[in-house]
Amino acid sequence: MSTTETAIASAEAHSAHNYHPLPVVVASADGAWMTDVEGRRYLDMLAGYSALNFGHGNRRLIDAAKAQLERVTLTSRAFHHDRFADFCTQLAELCGMEMVLPMNTGAEAVETAVKTARKWGYRVKGVPDGMAKIIVAADNFHGRTTTIVSFSTDHEARADFGPYTPGFEIVPYGDLTALREAMTENTVAVLLEPIQGEAGVLVPPSGYLPGVRELTRERNVLFIADEIQSGLGRTGRTFACEHEGVVPDMYVLGKALGGGVVPVSAVVSSAAVLGVYRPGEHGSTFGGNPLACAVALEVVAMLRTGEYQQRAAELGDHLHQELGLLVGGGAVQAVRGRGLWAGVDIDPAQGTGREISEKLMDRRVLVKDTHGSTIRIAPPLVISKEDLDWGLEQLREVLRG
Repeated sequence: MSTTETAIASAEAHSAHNYHPLPVVVASADGAWMTDVEGRRYLDMLAGYSALNFGHGNRRLIDAAKAQLERVTLTSRAFHHDRFADFCTQLAELCGMEMVLPMNTGAEAVETAVKTARKWGYRVKGVPDGMAKIIVAADNFHGRTTTIVSFSTDHEARADFGPYTPGFEIVPYGDLTALREAMTENTVAVLLEPIQGEAGVLVPPSGYLPGVRELTRERNVLFIADEIQSGLGRTGRTFACEHEGVVPDMYVLGKALGGGVVPVSAVVSSAAVLGVYRPGEHGSTFGGNPLACAVALEVVAMLRTGEYQQRAAELGDHLHQELGLLVGGGAVQAVRGRGLWAGVDIDPAQGTGREISEKLMDRRVLVKDTHGSTIRIAPPLVISKEDLDWGLEQLREVLRG
């Protein structure tokens, strides 16, 4: 057996099969490229579902992590540490908000947002105890914890994990009328992805997000934007909500916030919302640890330059122009997305999304499928135009058969 086959066989034998990875075993990576255990190089067109917006091994982020590793990595929130205040202050400023509640993973941040909205509903809005409702969208992806899958419409994510957590109302994505009709006096929040990533990079109709913002203001309901995948430069703006001129009540952040180095997530909101917490009501041993704060502070500094947002906007225009040329030729049925983020619906006659991903892997390009014959393209924002064009040419070759 080859080194690759041995590694895959061992993983299959000794790890739970909760993922179905492509048969490539990565050993090292740099920028937009990854190298496997056999020495073969692959262009990364997924970027860890946007966790690697700044590329693999970004020198600024690695240096920040190394410097912090030599000082202190973990204190727990039992004590203050000298990176925490700067992290909270600078992230809040980047978001145009006032307070930050740091966690580790995206799912933790979503759980935190749910708890925050409920507590705000009881403490501030005056909803009767145990009656708070949160409205979410069909085809959402906010994580896979027990509470989160309770409001998922994805059968694979939800099946056999009940009993499910109550308190959620699911409405069609992009439908303001359905959202309005679902609201009651006990509604405390609307939780949405500004662009639904896992569903196939679905962009809502123009005017939908401003409509949600207006409706939530009218009804004294929190608008929570899950920007875990869409935020921090991916769409050509710091936040995807900015494309519609919308500022939510709460941002849920993760993935790219850790720079592809450590898991970092956060809920960012106003003092009126996050101020509902008292000591002991919520927490995380590793949330806001010194190493995480050091890396995330560098991420915030990089985003403040605007360089990465601009690259995503310019290369994103090029990406969508090139992908658009594939539509109508029989191989590609539709292309959606913003910035360096695209969902490409392949004609099922060409193969499933998995099959197309495997063919691209054979040509040294790595993408990921979702929902049948859709593939997602989301390269690191540091990718060169030449490398992006090379990756797109491999896609064209695969579709030519």
